Amino acid sequence: MNRINRITEFFKKPFAYAIVFGTLLTSANAYVLLKTFTIPTVQAYVTQAQGDAGYEEVASAAPQEAETTATSYSDENIQISISTVRYNDTDVYIADVKVSSAAYLKTALANDSFGRNVTQKTSAIASAHNAILAINGDYYGANSQGYVIKNGVIYRDTSRRGSDQDDLVIYRDGTFGIINESEVTAQVLLDSGVVNLLAFGPALVTNGKVAVSQNEEVGRAMADNPRTAIGVIDNLHYVLVVSDGRTSESQGLSLYELAQVMRQQGCKTAYNLDGGGSSTMYFNGQVINNPTTNGNRISERSVSDIVYIGY
Repeated sequence: MNRINRITEFFKKPFAYAIVFGTLLTSANAYVLLKTFTIPTVQAYVTQAQGDAGYEEVASAAPQEAETTATSYSDENIQISISTVRYNDTDVYIADVKVSSAAYLKTALANDSFGRNVTQKTSAIASAHNAILAINGDYYGANSQGYVIKNGVIYRDTSRRGSDQDDLVIYRDGTFGIINESEVTAQVLLDSGVVNLLAFGPALVTNGKVAVSQNEEVGRAMADNPRTAIGVIDNLHYVLVVSDGRTSESQGLSLYELAQVMRQQGCKTAYNLDGGGSSTMYFNGQVINNPTTNGNRISERSVSDIVYIGY
């Protein structure tokens, strides 16, 4: 009874409702923030059939024999050569890739799930899909808008409003294209043969020429950062690049410097993917670069998706 009386007296005070309302508002805001940035929300699961969707011929099972070294992989369908160069006081890892079919260039989602805050480390996603080579993707989960097309499946068809940023599209035949979401729908892209879309940007190289200025940057990022990029040299001939950064050993690259690297490799089209702590290259079962989390700790950041070469 005394407890009931105390509660009654409390609510008679003029500030009581303000305290209760403030507490509820704080709790609601905390929940919204957790739901937006922390709590995983799965909206769709990837089926095995969707893993090879969009291709007339599904890639066959991995061959029994392959020649593998610390810096190379070769079988009847896939040839990969890894080199490491120094550029702008930075270690840059370059994977030169040739495949017999575009079906071997794939994407994968964390936990085989599409949704908000669904993440895994690049190495974990790659291992789950038996990837030979993998890099982090566009981190679609960091945005609530923007097309998401992976392996011939549309997971999100809401365009990025008010953005002139271009996306990279990969067609069924393995060719690359640069599109703007304001000019075409996701369904039209799918109908035209797009099997994968990467929406980070910007385009680094178009028609064999550097497409960014020396001062161009992504959002509020610093000029020198860990970076990830993908490019096409010729028919079924690709380059996947990751640079270290934010350490005493590796300064990092600007977008312009990354574009220069891609052009020097002979890319006709090249595109910037998620960088910073996300930048990771996985090859033959291990991470071969030095990803940085929170700026100074050598550790992989969990991401929502990867681009990979495999069966």
